Amino acid sequence: MSDCYITSTGSYLPGAPVDNESIAQYLGTVLGEGRVRRKILNANGIQTRHYALDKNQQATHSLYELAAEAVKNCLGDDKNSLNIDYLSAGTTHAPLLAPGLSSLLHDQLSKDNVISHSLEINSNSGICSSGAQALVNAARAVKSGDARAAICVGVEQSSVGLKSKAFRTIYDIPAILRDVRSSKWFMSVFLRFMLSDGAGAFLLEPQPAEQGHSLKVNWTYSRSFANQAPLCMQLQSDQMILSQDVSILARYMAPLSKKALEGALCEHGESLDNYDMVIPHMSSYYFEPAVKKIMSKLSPSRQVPYWTNLRTAGNTGAASIFIMLDEYLKTQPVAAGDRLLLFVPESGQFNYVLISLTVVH
Repeated sequence: MSDCYITSTGSYLPGAPVDNESIAQYLGTVLGEGRVRRKILNANGIQTRHYALDKNQQATHSLYELAAEAVKNCLGDDKNSLNIDYLSAGTTHAPLLAPGLSSLLHDQLSKDNVISHSLEINSNSGICSSGAQALVNAARAVKSGDARAAICVGVEQSSVGLKSKAFRTIYDIPAILRDVRSSKWFMSVFLRFMLSDGAGAFLLEPQPAEQGHSLKVNWTYSRSFANQAPLCMQLQSDQMILSQDVSILARYMAPLSKKALEGALCEHGESLDNYDMVIPHMSSYYFEPAVKKIMSKLSPSRQVPYWTNLRTAGNTGAASIFIMLDEYLKTQPVAAGDRLLLFVPESGQFNYVLISLTVVH
Protein backbone atom coordinates (compact mmCIF):
# COMPACT_ATOMS: atom_id res chain seq x y z
CA MET A 1 0.00 0.00 0.00
CA SER A 2 1.21 3.48 -0.86
CA ASP A 3 0.76 6.63 1.16
CA CYS A 4 -1.68 9.29 -0.01
CA TYR A 5 -1.31 13.05 0.31
CA ILE A 6 -3.50 16.01 -0.51
CA THR A 7 -0.89 18.06 -2.35
CA SER A 8 -3.07 20.92 -3.57
CA THR A 9 -6.52 22.35 -2.91
CA GLY A 10 -8.78 24.73 -4.80
CA SER A 11 -12.27 26.12 -4.59
CA TYR A 12 -14.65 28.30 -6.54
CA LEU A 13 -17.54 30.43 -5.26
CA PRO A 14 -19.43 32.05 -8.13
CA GLY A 15 -20.31 35.74 -8.23
CA ALA A 16 -20.20 38.29 -5.46
CA PRO A 17 -21.24 37.40 -1.88
CA VAL A 18 -25.01 37.69 -1.44
CA ASP A 19 -26.14 38.99 1.95
CA ASN A 20 -29.43 38.07 3.61
CA GLU A 21 -31.26 41.14 2.39
CA SER A 22 -30.31 40.43 -1.23
CA ILE A 23 -31.38 36.76 -1.51
CA ALA A 24 -34.66 37.63 -3.23
CA GLN A 25 -32.81 39.60 -5.92
CA TYR A 26 -31.33 36.28 -7.12
CA LEU A 27 -33.82 33.59 -6.04
CA GLY A 28 -37.03 35.62 -6.30
CA THR A 29 -39.81 35.05 -3.77
CA VAL A 30 -42.27 32.24 -3.02
CA LEU A 31 -45.79 32.71 -1.69
CA GLY A 32 -45.88 32.75 2.11
CA GLU A 33 -42.16 32.49 2.79
CA GLY A 34 -42.02 35.94 4.39
CA ARG A 35 -43.56 34.56 7.58
CA VAL A 36 -40.63 32.16 8.17
CA ARG A 37 -37.70 33.81 6.37
CA ARG A 38 -36.30 35.83 9.28
CA LYS A 39 -36.53 32.95 11.77
CA ILE A 40 -34.70 30.59 9.40
CA LEU A 41 -31.90 33.08 8.72
CA ASN A 42 -31.51 33.89 12.41
CA ALA A 43 -31.26 30.18 13.24
CA ASN A 44 -28.78 29.19 10.53
CA GLY A 45 -26.43 32.12 11.14
CA ILE A 46 -25.37 32.41 7.49
CA GLN A 47 -24.60 36.01 6.55
CA THR A 48 -23.42 35.65 2.95
CA ARG A 49 -23.49 32.97 0.28
CA HIS A 50 -22.91 32.65 -3.49
CA TYR A 51 -25.22 31.81 -6.38
CA ALA A 52 -24.32 30.91 -9.96
CA LEU A 53 -27.21 33.14 -11.00
CA ASP A 54 -27.71 36.67 -12.23
CA LYS A 55 -30.59 38.85 -11.02
CA ASN A 56 -32.81 37.55 -13.82
CA GLN A 57 -32.41 34.02 -12.42
CA GLN A 58 -30.30 33.01 -15.41
CA ALA A 59 -27.42 30.64 -14.65
CA THR A 60 -23.95 32.15 -14.94
CA HIS A 61 -22.30 28.68 -14.92
CA SER A 62 -23.30 25.08 -15.38
CA LEU A 63 -22.62 22.59 -12.59
CA TYR A 64 -19.76 21.18 -14.65
CA GLU A 65 -18.26 24.64 -15.22
CA LEU A 66 -18.34 25.31 -11.47
CA ALA A 67 -16.50 22.05 -10.84
CA ALA A 68 -14.00 22.75 -13.61
CA GLU A 69 -13.19 26.19 -12.15
CA ALA A 70 -12.39 24.55 -8.80
CA VAL A 71 -10.13 22.02 -10.53
CA LYS A 72 -8.31 24.85 -12.35
CA ASN A 73 -7.75 26.66 -9.07
CA CYS A 74 -6.49 23.44 -7.51
CA LEU A 75 -4.02 22.64 -10.28
CA GLY A 76 -2.87 26.17 -11.06
CA ASP A 77 -0.21 26.57 -13.71
CA ASP A 78 2.47 24.45 -12.08
CA LYS A 79 0.76 21.05 -11.83
CA ASN A 80 1.29 18.37 -14.51
CA SER A 81 -2.17 17.01 -15.25
CA LEU A 82 -0.76 14.16 -17.36
CA ASN A 83 -0.07 12.20 -14.17
CA ILE A 84 -3.73 12.35 -13.16
CA ASP A 85 -5.41 9.07 -14.05
CA TYR A 86 -8.41 9.10 -11.69
CA LEU A 87 -11.28 11.59 -11.45
CA SER A 88 -13.84 11.30 -8.66
CA ALA A 89 -16.71 13.72 -8.04
CA GLY A 90 -19.88 14.03 -6.00
CA THR A 91 -22.97 16.24 -5.92
CA THR A 92 -26.60 16.22 -4.80
CA HIS A 93 -28.25 17.15 -8.07
CA ALA A 94 -26.62 16.93 -11.49
CA PRO A 95 -28.50 18.31 -14.54
CA LEU A 96 -28.47 14.84 -16.12
CA LEU A 97 -29.33 11.67 -14.20
CA ALA A 98 -27.03 9.82 -16.60
CA PRO A 99 -24.25 9.65 -17.56
CA GLY A 100 -22.50 10.19 -14.25
CA LEU A 101 -21.20 13.51 -12.96
CA SER A 102 -17.54 12.63 -13.52
CA SER A 103 -18.11 11.68 -17.15
CA LEU A 104 -19.53 15.09 -18.00
CA LEU A 105 -16.95 16.84 -15.82
CA HIS A 106 -14.20 15.00 -17.72
CA ASP A 107 -15.69 16.37 -20.93
CA GLN A 108 -15.75 19.91 -19.49
CA LEU A 109 -12.14 19.63 -18.30
CA SER A 110 -11.12 18.46 -21.76
CA LYS A 111 -12.88 21.43 -23.39
CA ASP A 112 -11.04 23.73 -20.97
CA ASN A 113 -7.69 22.07 -21.82
CA VAL A 114 -7.19 21.02 -18.20
CA ILE A 115 -7.39 17.22 -18.49
CA SER A 116 -7.54 16.09 -22.10
CA HIS A 117 -6.43 12.47 -21.76
CA SER A 118 -8.40 9.34 -20.88
CA LEU A 119 -8.63 8.32 -17.24
CA GLU A 120 -10.70 6.32 -14.78
CA ILE A 121 -13.79 8.05 -13.40
CA ASN A 122 -15.93 7.61 -10.31
CA SER A 123 -19.28 9.39 -9.80
CA ASN A 124 -20.88 9.67 -6.37
CA SER A 125 -24.52 10.46 -5.65
CA GLY A 126 -26.14 11.38 -2.37
CA ILE A 127 -26.42 14.66 -0.53
CA CYS A 128 -23.75 16.30 1.66
CA SER A 129 -21.51 13.23 1.94
CA SER A 130 -21.30 12.55 -1.81
CA GLY A 131 -18.33 14.89 -2.20
CA ALA A 132 -16.56 13.42 0.83
CA GLN A 133 -17.17 9.91 -0.55
CA ALA A 134 -15.51 11.05 -3.77
CA LEU A 135 -12.48 11.94 -1.65
CA VAL A 136 -12.56 8.56 0.11
CA ASN A 137 -12.66 6.68 -3.18
CA ALA A 138 -9.87 8.79 -4.70
CA ALA A 139 -7.68 8.23 -1.63
CA ARG A 140 -8.24 4.48 -1.87
CA ALA A 141 -7.23 4.51 -5.53
CA VAL A 142 -3.98 6.32 -4.76
CA LYS A 143 -3.20 4.23 -1.68
CA SER A 144 -3.75 0.97 -3.55
CA GLY A 145 -1.42 2.08 -6.34
CA ASP A 146 -4.22 1.92 -8.92
CA ALA A 147 -3.88 5.67 -9.51
CA ARG A 148 -0.69 7.69 -9.91
CA ALA A 149 -2.59 10.86 -9.02
CA ALA A 150 -6.27 11.67 -8.53
CA ILE A 151 -8.51 14.69 -8.67
CA CYS A 152 -11.57 14.63 -6.41
CA VAL A 153 -14.35 17.20 -6.53
CA GLY A 154 -17.40 18.26 -4.56
CA VAL A 155 -19.84 20.60 -6.31
CA GLU A 156 -23.31 22.00 -5.73
CA GLN A 157 -25.61 24.24 -7.76
CA SER A 158 -28.63 24.34 -5.47
CA SER A 159 -29.88 27.59 -6.99
CA VAL A 160 -31.11 25.71 -10.07
CA GLY A 161 -33.96 24.24 -8.05
CA LEU A 162 -34.34 26.98 -5.43
CA LYS A 163 -34.99 29.96 -7.69
CA SER A 164 -38.66 30.92 -7.80
CA LYS A 165 -38.98 30.24 -11.55
CA ALA A 166 -38.16 26.56 -10.98
CA PHE A 167 -39.04 25.97 -7.32
CA ARG A 168 -41.59 23.26 -6.54
CA THR A 169 -43.39 22.73 -3.24
CA ILE A 170 -46.64 21.41 -1.80
CA TYR A 171 -49.14 23.83 -0.24
CA ASP A 172 -50.65 21.61 2.45
CA ILE A 173 -52.72 24.45 3.94
CA PRO A 174 -54.21 22.58 6.96
CA ALA A 175 -50.75 21.53 8.12
CA ILE A 176 -49.35 25.03 7.52
CA LEU A 177 -52.09 26.56 9.67
CA ARG A 178 -51.79 23.89 12.37
CA ASP A 179 -47.98 23.76 12.75
CA VAL A 180 -45.97 25.31 9.95
CA ARG A 181 -42.72 23.50 10.88
CA SER A 182 -44.36 20.10 10.37
CA SER A 183 -45.85 21.00 6.97
CA LYS A 184 -44.48 19.71 3.70
CA TRP A 185 -44.45 23.31 2.50
CA PHE A 186 -42.01 24.36 5.22
CA MET A 187 -39.79 21.32 4.69
CA SER A 188 -39.02 22.51 1.17
CA VAL A 189 -39.30 26.31 1.53
CA PHE A 190 -36.82 26.63 4.41
CA LEU A 191 -34.08 25.13 2.22
CA ARG A 192 -34.24 28.23 0.00
CA PHE A 193 -32.52 30.10 2.84
CA MET A 194 -30.11 27.28 3.71
CA LEU A 195 -28.37 26.18 0.51
CA SER A 196 -26.09 27.84 -2.03
CA ASP A 197 -23.57 27.18 -4.82
CA GLY A 198 -19.88 26.36 -4.97
CA ALA A 199 -17.23 23.78 -5.80
CA GLY A 200 -13.94 22.52 -4.45
CA ALA A 201 -11.21 20.14 -5.59
CA PHE A 202 -8.22 18.29 -4.14
CA LEU A 203 -5.20 16.78 -5.88
CA LEU A 204 -4.12 13.47 -4.32
CA GLU A 205 -0.69 11.94 -4.88
CA PRO A 206 1.44 9.17 -3.31
CA GLN A 207 4.18 11.65 -2.30
CA PRO A 208 3.97 15.09 -0.67
CA ALA A 209 4.50 18.15 -2.84
CA GLU A 210 8.02 19.53 -3.08
CA GLN A 211 6.86 23.02 -2.10
CA GLY A 212 4.39 24.15 0.55
CA HIS A 213 2.28 22.08 2.90
CA SER A 214 0.78 18.72 2.03
CA LEU A 215 -1.72 16.70 4.05
CA LYS A 216 -1.17 13.00 4.63
CA VAL A 217 -4.41 11.02 4.55
CA ASN A 218 -4.03 8.86 7.65
CA TRP A 219 -7.35 7.07 7.35
CA THR A 220 -10.91 7.42 6.12
CA TYR A 221 -14.12 6.21 7.71
CA SER A 222 -17.56 6.05 6.11
CA ARG A 223 -20.71 4.71 7.75
CA SER A 224 -24.41 4.63 6.90
CA PHE A 225 -27.02 4.54 9.66
CA ALA A 226 -29.94 4.13 7.26
CA ASN A 227 -30.75 0.91 9.13
CA GLN A 228 -31.34 2.92 12.30
CA ALA A 229 -33.08 6.11 11.15
CA PRO A 230 -35.89 7.06 8.75
CA LEU A 231 -35.49 9.03 5.55
CA CYS A 232 -34.91 12.69 6.44
CA MET A 233 -33.87 14.65 3.33
CA GLN A 234 -34.78 13.77 -0.25
CA LEU A 235 -34.86 15.06 -3.80
CA GLN A 236 -37.69 13.52 -5.81
CA SER A 237 -36.56 12.95 -9.40
CA ASP A 238 -40.12 12.95 -10.78
CA GLN A 239 -41.31 16.22 -9.20
CA MET A 240 -37.89 17.75 -8.40
CA ILE A 241 -39.06 18.69 -4.90
CA LEU A 242 -36.20 18.98 -2.40
CA SER A 243 -37.35 18.62 1.19
CA GLN A 244 -36.06 17.86 4.67
CA ASP A 245 -38.02 16.68 7.70
CA VAL A 246 -36.70 18.91 10.49
CA SER A 247 -38.26 16.77 13.24
CA ILE A 248 -36.32 13.70 12.08
CA LEU A 249 -33.21 15.85 11.72
CA ALA A 250 -33.51 17.14 15.29
CA ARG A 251 -34.05 13.66 16.68
CA TYR A 252 -31.30 11.71 14.94
CA MET A 253 -28.50 14.04 13.83
CA ALA A 254 -26.73 14.63 17.15
CA PRO A 255 -26.80 11.06 18.58
CA LEU A 256 -25.76 9.48 15.28
CA SER A 257 -23.02 12.10 14.82
CA LYS A 258 -21.60 11.10 18.21
CA LYS A 259 -21.87 7.42 17.27
CA ALA A 260 -20.02 7.99 13.99
CA LEU A 261 -17.23 9.98 15.66
CA GLU A 262 -16.83 7.38 18.41
CA GLY A 263 -16.80 4.56 15.87
CA ALA A 264 -14.15 6.20 13.69
CA LEU A 265 -11.83 7.04 16.59
CA CYS A 266 -12.27 3.62 18.22
CA GLU A 267 -11.59 1.76 14.97
CA HIS A 268 -8.28 3.59 14.58
CA GLY A 269 -7.26 3.51 18.25
CA GLU A 270 -7.42 7.29 18.64
CA SER A 271 -8.96 9.99 20.77
CA LEU A 272 -10.22 13.41 19.76
CA ASP A 273 -7.36 14.70 21.93
CA ASN A 274 -4.99 13.56 19.15
CA TYR A 275 -6.29 16.37 16.91
CA ASP A 276 -5.39 20.03 16.69
CA MET A 277 -8.47 21.05 14.70
CA VAL A 278 -11.81 19.57 13.67
CA ILE A 279 -13.33 20.87 10.42
CA PRO A 280 -17.00 19.86 10.41
CA HIS A 281 -19.63 20.34 7.75
CA MET A 282 -22.45 22.15 9.55
CA SER A 283 -25.61 22.99 7.66
CA SER A 284 -26.59 25.62 10.23
CA TYR A 285 -25.28 27.29 13.37
CA TYR A 286 -28.39 25.82 14.97
CA PHE A 287 -26.27 22.67 15.40
CA GLU A 288 -23.28 24.45 16.96
CA PRO A 289 -24.27 23.65 20.59
CA ALA A 290 -24.64 19.97 19.68
CA VAL A 291 -21.22 19.96 17.98
CA LYS A 292 -19.60 21.51 21.06
CA LYS A 293 -21.36 19.05 23.38
CA ILE A 294 -20.29 16.00 21.37
CA MET A 295 -16.69 17.21 21.17
CA SER A 296 -16.53 17.95 24.90
CA LYS A 297 -17.75 14.43 25.69
CA LEU A 298 -15.16 12.86 23.39
CA SER A 299 -12.35 15.12 24.61
CA PRO A 300 -12.87 15.67 28.35
CA SER A 301 -9.26 16.71 28.99
CA ARG A 302 -9.30 19.74 26.67
CA GLN A 303 -11.60 21.63 24.31
CA VAL A 304 -10.49 20.64 20.81
CA PRO A 305 -11.17 23.62 18.53
CA TYR A 306 -13.22 23.47 15.37
CA TRP A 307 -13.31 25.75 12.33
CA THR A 308 -15.96 26.55 9.74
CA ASN A 309 -16.61 29.22 7.12
CA LEU A 310 -20.37 28.59 7.06
CA ARG A 311 -21.13 32.17 8.05
CA THR A 312 -19.45 33.66 4.96
CA ALA A 313 -19.37 30.85 2.37
CA GLY A 314 -22.82 29.46 3.06
CA ASN A 315 -23.95 25.84 3.11
CA THR A 316 -22.58 24.34 -0.10
CA GLY A 317 -23.52 20.76 0.73
CA ALA A 318 -21.28 18.22 -0.98
CA ALA A 319 -18.74 20.95 -1.80
CA SER A 320 -18.48 22.40 1.69
CA ILE A 321 -15.66 20.20 3.06
CA PHE A 322 -13.51 21.06 0.03
CA ILE A 323 -14.26 24.78 0.26
CA MET A 324 -13.64 24.80 4.01
CA LEU A 325 -10.29 23.00 3.90
CA ASP A 326 -9.08 25.15 1.01
CA GLU A 327 -9.85 28.38 2.89
CA TYR A 328 -8.49 27.00 6.17
CA LEU A 329 -5.12 26.14 4.65
CA LYS A 330 -4.87 29.52 2.92
CA THR A 331 -5.97 31.74 5.82
CA GLN A 332 -5.09 29.95 9.07
CA PRO A 333 -1.66 29.14 10.55
CA VAL A 334 -0.70 25.50 10.02
CA ALA A 335 2.50 23.70 10.93
CA ALA A 336 4.05 20.34 10.18
CA GLY A 337 2.62 17.73 12.51
CA ASP A 338 -0.77 19.39 12.95
CA ARG A 339 -3.58 16.86 12.83
CA LEU A 340 -6.92 17.75 11.26
CA LEU A 341 -10.16 15.79 11.33
CA LEU A 342 -12.69 16.35 8.56
CA PHE A 343 -16.24 15.42 9.58
CA VAL A 344 -19.12 15.28 7.10
CA PRO A 345 -22.58 14.28 8.35
CA GLU A 346 -25.40 13.80 5.86
CA SER A 347 -29.05 14.01 6.84
CA GLY A 348 -30.42 12.17 3.78
CA GLN A 349 -30.72 8.96 5.74
CA PHE A 350 -27.77 9.67 8.01
CA ASN A 351 -24.53 8.82 6.30
CA TYR A 352 -21.23 10.00 7.81
CA VAL A 353 -17.70 10.41 6.44
CA LEU A 354 -14.60 11.21 8.50
CA ILE A 355 -11.08 11.79 7.17
CA SER A 356 -7.95 12.04 9.31
CA LEU A 357 -5.13 14.26 8.03
CA THR A 358 -1.63 15.25 9.15
CA VAL A 359 0.17 18.34 7.87
CA VAL A 360 3.64 17.54 6.50
CA HIS A 361 6.58 19.92 5.81
